[in-house]
Amino acid sequence: MQSFRTELENPVVQKDIIDLEKKIRLYREGKIHDDKFRSLRLARGIYGQRQPGVQMIRIKLPFGKVTFRQLLRIADISDEYASGNLHLTTRQDIQIHYVSLDKTPELWEKLEQDEITIREACGNTVRNVTASATSGIDPEEPFDVSPYAHAVFEYFLRNPICQEMGRKFKIAFSSSEADTAFTFIHDLGFIPKLKIENGQEIRGFKVLLGGGLGAQPYLAHAVNEFLAEEELIPYIETVLRVFDRHGERNNRNKARLKFLIQKIGLEEVLRLIEEEKLANKSTNYWINRELIPLPKLPEKSDYLFSEANGNLNYDKWLATNVFEQKQEGYFGVYVKVSTGDIPTEKARKFIEVIKDLVADEIRITQNQGLLLKFVKKEALPQLYSGLVDLELAETGFDSVADITTCPGTDTCNLGISNSTELSRVLENVIYEEYEDLVYNRDIKIKISGCMNSCGQHGLAHLGFHGSSIKANGKVVPAVQVLLGGGVLRDGAGRAAEKIIKVPSKRATIVLRFVLDDYHENSLPDELFNHYYDRRGKDYFYQLLKPLADTGNLKDQDYIDWGHEEVFKTAIGVGECAGVMIDLVATLLLESDEKLEWATESFKNDAYADSIYHSYSVFVGAAKALLLDKGINSSTHTGIIRDFDEQFKGNTFLMNQSSFTELVLQINKNEPGKEFASFYLDAVTDFMTKIKAERESLIRE
Repeated sequence: MQSFRTELENPVVQKDIIDLEKKIRLYREGKIHDDKFRSLRLARGIYGQRQPGVQMIRIKLPFGKVTFRQLLRIADISDEYASGNLHLTTRQDIQIHYVSLDKTPELWEKLEQDEITIREACGNTVRNVTASATSGIDPEEPFDVSPYAHAVFEYFLRNPICQEMGRKFKIAFSSSEADTAFTFIHDLGFIPKLKIENGQEIRGFKVLLGGGLGAQPYLAHAVNEFLAEEELIPYIETVLRVFDRHGERNNRNKARLKFLIQKIGLEEVLRLIEEEKLANKSTNYWINRELIPLPKLPEKSDYLFSEANGNLNYDKWLATNVFEQKQEGYFGVYVKVSTGDIPTEKARKFIEVIKDLVADEIRITQNQGLLLKFVKKEALPQLYSGLVDLELAETGFDSVADITTCPGTDTCNLGISNSTELSRVLENVIYEEYEDLVYNRDIKIKISGCMNSCGQHGLAHLGFHGSSIKANGKVVPAVQVLLGGGVLRDGAGRAAEKIIKVPSKRATIVLRFVLDDYHENSLPDELFNHYYDRRGKDYFYQLLKPLADTGNLKDQDYIDWGHEEVFKTAIGVGECAGVMIDLVATLLLESDEKLEWATESFKNDAYADSIYHSYSVFVGAAKALLLDKGINSSTHTGIIRDFDEQFKGNTFLMNQSSFTELVLQINKNEPGKEFASFYLDAVTDFMTKIKAERESLIRE
């Protein structure tokens, strides 16, 4: 590989991209361990696919906002480097697939020309900050949460406190109490609130802490009914510091914030958060409310003639996909995107259709669709006709017929069964047999290719996740059926309950059984989950039990949806949360690099960053020496404690009584120049002695 050059104006991004190219070369030369390199590339949005030798690139779009130009740029990138498809995700990202690792620096550089990043889209980092797609135009919103979501994205991007946590961390902002961003399934969720003090309107947020889906769903705790807007970013910083220091690092299945809360208790986690406040960069952090300006509005006033008016399908589209914004005279328009996939050629035609009719700001929705904004009433017929030509005017957005799904076995290492084709099949059943349900937004159907809930099956009214069963000496593709999940309001929600596992090819029958039973036996105006609660879990188990019988399987039952070959499980190694690095030499090399970062930050007067880099050096170097003794601590606090126990009386410390006393001064001092200088001197001295100790051990 030749050395990569970039002409980007932003020196931070320049350095990032050049560093990635350098690390790829070192990896190819065998000079970087595979586990270390995997962690590094994941934190740069580069994710290994099911198919060997190619990568999925996740493009990080804060709260799903993308301009016309940016979408065209991403389409061009997909054509040049990937498969010519754009996949919209439930976290409002765009993913492209089948990318060569060696081309990723070049790809990234071209994305950044239109201010698009892949940094920290994967790995043990703060993932894409999501928000209600309707934020800014939602008639119910107390205020627009978009500037707050964007400020959080900017503040924690490349922030030292969240680069190598025990696992990923997810943040969401809902625009109103309707909670359309699902705050209750996030590590941190925020719902906007207003109150009046001394005649002044004060903005703040209800705070939800410790939620998550995955194989073990947990609903978040409401920990603050009103967090003032200026305290938002300092509060998130303290939570991340606590998670980084106390969170599990060895057992990735227990490494999310929800498990830390389960392990030590909510009260103790809140105490640690309070204790950490002193170390923050600032007590208050005021966010510019005008950070996200009003998008460029459409100027067109003469519209092409359309025969849409009076058309039954047009009327249905208006009823299910269009709503009036809080801005008088304008409408928001939802675009349903089947399985979240848009071929690049269609994406270009889509922009050509909408560019004169909608504002230059598209939002990706949590159910893998698109939201167009600021459409005039007179423009709706022409917009509809253009979308019809592109087959993007399907009715029933966010209804029973709008099924959310992850890519499953199409590209994901962890996929067990095909979720995308199952989604298409189930949607066809609804459109053909339950046409009126396109108006029903009460029931949500969601599918994941495995138990990890990337398709959000854990919060569905009717959910499926990929699985397998054994029958007649063979492996049969199967789905786990779940019922009863969903959003309530104001941060409350329900996790779906597992009911029964059935062969995948019977999922259509499951759908019919559940919908028919609800239609025939529910009370007038009874919502689905009320009906589910009234009937009880066992009722639905008995209802679906005949479908689990494997005594009458047909040949087609051994073949998964969308396939022709007989099913077999082929699960790879998942990368969603990165991996742990336990190699002593690698840890010391990392610590040297971080010490340089600490020194550089101090020279640039970035004292808080310097302190946290120094802290990371202390922990990383201590872990290296402990590993030499065969001790592998699973948390930062464990490393600090074990180091004191194993190296009592050693001369590693700079006039401090214990390693604990030295390192944990990080949350007992404000991040000023004096403490940053002391801490940097201490860690520099510590590293010198650690390396000397390591060399003496090697000589022995």
